[in-house]
Amino acid sequence: MRIITGKYKGRHFEIPRSFKARPTTDFAKENIFNVLNGYIDFEDATALDLFSGTGSITLELLSRGCSQVISVELDRDHHRFIQECLNKLIKDKGQESTVIPIRGDVFRFIKSCKQQFDFIFADPPYALKELPTIPDLIFEKNLLKEDGIFVFEHGKDYDFSQHPHFVEHRSYGSVNFSLFKATATSAE
Repeated sequence: MRIITGKYKGRHFEIPRSFKARPTTDFAKENIFNVLNGYIDFEDATALDLFSGTGSITLELLSRGCSQVISVELDRDHHRFIQECLNKLIKDKGQESTVIPIRGDVFRFIKSCKQQFDFIFADPPYALKELPTIPDLIFEKNLLKEDGIFVFEHGKDYDFSQHPHFVEHRSYGSVNFSLFKATATSAE
């Protein structure tokens, strides 16, 4: 796993073979972030990474200058790996950003979260039965600031184009992203 761009560009982290999580491929990650550059300035943005897995997106957001990144991952080993990666980055360069790795259930976190974010990324397991409900939960709980962007990684069998906050769909190989945007009425 590597960081694509930003102050930690090119840093590699070896993912243990025992991990169940599949990090977003470098190809897909690079392409979706190129698209996102047209929507959001990550410098000083607040971000939320749900179903963090290996922490690939959390590390990318940190490298791109987000002022705060909250990373939520349930699996103990994956959570520990994310913390180890963050510790290596902080030790190597010092860090102005705040990164909060939370070990916990994403759905409980969403229900109790009172903060709003400029950017949210969610990469749930593709077989998760609650997967189709996640975009609605994000907007029902008002987690995005006005003009905030939500990127949802999912399998090819899902189509969110009829969702009222849907902006566009991107596909890179077997990786599908649906992008959603908060409007003035949804962020209130």
